[in-house]
Amino acid sequence: MNKNHLLVSLKSNSFSEKIVRAFEKVPREKFISNIYKSLAYEDIALPLEKRATISQPYTIAFMLNLLELKPKQKILEIGSGSGYVLALMAEISPKNEIHGIEIIKSLAAKSRGYLKGYPNIKVISKNGFNGIPNQAPFDRILISASTDKLPEHLYNQLSSKGILVAPVNNSIFQVKKQNNKLKVKEFSGFVFVPLKH
Repeated sequence: MNKNHLLVSLKSNSFSEKIVRAFEKVPREKFISNIYKSLAYEDIALPLEKRATISQPYTIAFMLNLLELKPKQKILEIGSGSGYVLALMAEISPKNEIHGIEIIKSLAAKSRGYLKGYPNIKVISKNGFNGIPNQAPFDRILISASTDKLPEHLYNQLSSKGILVAPVNNSIFQVKKQNNKLKVKEFSGFVFVPLKH
């Protein structure tokens, strides 16, 4: 599959123009190792290092759609890997303040290099299980690795109308904060590597 085929596939799944345009602008091959570059635009997850992966483009688009990104938001991605999704989020909403946490130091360092053109993205290397309490609240929190239960301990790091998107086992959950109440939706049928903590 080449890049155009991937973009047509994303359009046919009714993802927004903003999301499709972000996939068009961000070169996925830049965020993966040389041996997998020929597979960059296949709609599959690819290995990074130390059992981390870069998720399938369809899955990423699905999660970005659930995040409902808007301008001037503060965003956190836990398990930011090589930085591909951080770059996509920056393209969708360029004026956002975006934070990535990656537990694998070498991967975090590589991602900082890949993301040099995005001054609004900061990547830190540490265990992301507890988020970044001293930077909270966040308007959006995305977890890019699977947990075995909903990360309720992160709800207090969401702003009053915040949205958290997280894979739990083989489902993706969207948790919306509205008037101090939580609205939870589940979408099943996905596969992720587990979150390290």
